[in-house]
Amino acid sequence: MNIKRGRPLIRWLSMARLRMPFAGLLAFVLCGALLAQFHRRSAAPPAAAARFDYYVLSLAWAPEICAQPGAAANNPRECGPGSNSAFVVHGLCPELNSGRGPESCGPAKKVATAVVNFILPYMLNTGLIQEEWATHGTCTGLTPSDYFTAVLQARATVQLPVQLTSLQEKANETPSQIEAQFAASNPSFPEGAFRALCRNGAFTEVRVCFSKEPKPQSCTASTGECNEPSIVIRPPL
Repeated sequence: MNIKRGRPLIRWLSMARLRMPFAGLLAFVLCGALLAQFHRRSAAPPAAAARFDYYVLSLAWAPEICAQPGAAANNPRECGPGSNSAFVVHGLCPELNSGRGPESCGPAKKVATAVVNFILPYMLNTGLIQEEWATHGTCTGLTPSDYFTAVLQARATVQLPVQLTSLQEKANETPSQIEAQFAASNPSFPEGAFRALCRNGAFTEVRVCFSKEPKPQSCTASTGECNEPSIVIRPPL
């Protein structure tokens, strides 16, 4: 699944059903890329990529985010009644094997409406989409449409553990238990590809590491991790 620089996929992809199950999302993205090869046209070249070693896909735990003061009002798609939100894509970040990854690598034009509409069913927040492009997308050497297609390519490979998505009430688990559930749901991933994150004793996020292709890989210390012995997991909304 090499990330290709080329014609944006948005025109064809935006016509499809964007809320299909994630099990079929990978085939959806790849078929769109294949069809786009027959309809290429010129586009402005992207900026040069900053130096980085791998990608980190951020899957935020919406129940915890939405429990924060003011979050529900600011994120109605993610936090509104009946949203059924569990894990929500919050970004694809260039990362270094050691040290902090690059951020805000150049002027960021506003992401086009067609691209926003394409990714919105998965990121759920227009402000987050613009922020993610400005902070991380500009460092990848990709165009906005290619960058957000890469986001979906990475997300489509990850199966979510039913132990978490089907929770009915608050639970306590160790970070390693959460990581083990993800590993069991994704047996083809290498060891150490998942990292559970927390804040103030509560589960907030899982980070998944990918090579530049993107293919699953083990994370490094710079990915971050939760060091709490046990963390609270709020049930899905």
